[in-house]
Formats: sequence, C-alpha cells, structure tokens
Amino acid sequence: MEKRSYTNIDKLGKEIDQMIKAGKTQREIAQFFGFKDKTVVHHYLKRKRKKEKQLMAGILPRCRGRRPSGYKPAEWEKDNEIKRLKMEVELLRSFLQIAGRR
Repeated sequence: MEKRSYTNIDKLGKEIDQMIKAGKTQREIAQFFGFKDKTVVHHYLKRKRKKEKQLMAGILPRCRGRRPSGYKPAEWEKDNEIKRLKMEVELLRSFLQIAGRR
C-alpha cells in the first residue's frame, strides 16, 4: 500500500482557475499536476463555488477549531446576539400577554 501524498490544492488555486478559463478539462488539469484522478480538482472547484455562493448570500466564513486565547468576538457576532435576545424578550412578553399576566 503506497503512502498517501498530500498537496495543498488551495495554493494551486490561481493556476487551476487560469487553466479552467483556458478551456482545459478537469482530467487534463489533474494529469498536469500529477493528482491521482480528476475528483481532486472537481472537489476543489465545488468547495470554491460553495464559498463564493455563501459570500454572495452574506454568510461570512467561520473559523474552525478552538478559539485562541484572548479572543474577542467580532462586531457582527455581537449584533446577532443582540437581535436574538430582543426576539427572545419579545416572545416572552407576548407569552405573558396571552397568559393574562400583563
């Protein structure tokens, strides 16, 4: 069983994009870089399209893993928490009003 070779495909992203624009197929790109098969390129392009789609929808990429020490939440995280708390207060007020307590 051969040892799995790893290639950080994100570093090759610009070159892959240029080759796609030039009309190369995914299989030709995989052979050029020496990948096992075309699925490596296919999955890279799929991830890239998904990230672009999320950015267009206004969804910011999230950091993965444990937060570093001294982490301070971003401004948009604070805004989201404030909105969530306001919605919770509104829900509780409407519940009390329906129950006849206020």
